[in-house]
Amino acid sequence: MSTLAPLRLLREPWNASEGNQSNATGGAGGAWCQGLDIPNELFLTLGLVSLVENLLVVAAILKNRNLHSPMYYFICCLAVSDMLVSVSNLAETLFMLLMEHGVLVIRASIVRHMDNVIDMLICSSVVSSLSFLGVIAVDRYITIFYALRYHSIMTLQRAVVTMASVWLVSTVSSTVFITYYRNNAILLCLIGFFLFMLVLMLVLYIHMFALARHHLRSISSQQKHPTVYRSSSLKGAVTLTILLGVFFICWGPFFFHLILIVTCPTNPFCVCFFSYFNLFLILIICNSVVDPLIYAFRSQELRRTLREVVLCSW
Repeated sequence: MSTLAPLRLLREPWNASEGNQSNATGGAGGAWCQGLDIPNELFLTLGLVSLVENLLVVAAILKNRNLHSPMYYFICCLAVSDMLVSVSNLAETLFMLLMEHGVLVIRASIVRHMDNVIDMLICSSVVSSLSFLGVIAVDRYITIFYALRYHSIMTLQRAVVTMASVWLVSTVSSTVFITYYRNNAILLCLIGFFLFMLVLMLVLYIHMFALARHHLRSISSQQKHPTVYRSSSLKGAVTLTILLGVFFICWGPFFFHLILIVTCPTNPFCVCFFSYFNLFLILIICNSVVDPLIYAFRSQELRRTLREVVLCSW
């Protein structure tokens, strides 16, 4: 390749020849098979917004000692993972813009090495981001169902081990993926990992919502305030829907793309779906923008610290 392309290893199936892909695209017909022409400026803008947001989250958690707890450490790691998504996207987009305008001229061999490095960084950030979303769900589950034993279960030492393990596994798995990306087993492992995280979050959050709903019902029956119960249940259901909905919408299309690469690389519908790969990357970057709003900015203590950080009152 003579130009950089985000996650070029996953953009098109490797188990289908170029001729077969062209025939499939032609057979599918229709303008929708041409995909979406997403400008690099949009990647750049979303990457910058995500980078600033998550950088503020990390700065606030580091600044405020009241936020030095396992829960906020996990949120901090999620912010760092999302920052890696943003940084890798910004780096690749800048290189693409410079090369397109002739400002930067690099040999094809060097471009391929840069592609591999950036792809590895993106894969590592994707795996770590998904992992910390799962870790945060488990941490909240323990907080609710084992509140009295939380500090003995989730000690600082265990939190550090968990964070270190996630970063280590993410780095190793991304290296293995870039090295053996032509092996379907690698893709199946990545798909299985996503499905595991989806089911884990679904089960844990629904169980937590069910418990909260049961407590609200008990309180409402004792105090005779059914309206408060209904409004609180509705608020909890909306929160749960947003939480799981954002996760599925932002990550689902990307992993469905991977499933199609494995199952139907030459099918006309699948080939048309592949042409929307940049849209799936945009959704992942949007997830990095939304994550702080869901997991960090809802904390009053963190919002107060963020105001101090923005106003530079260190």
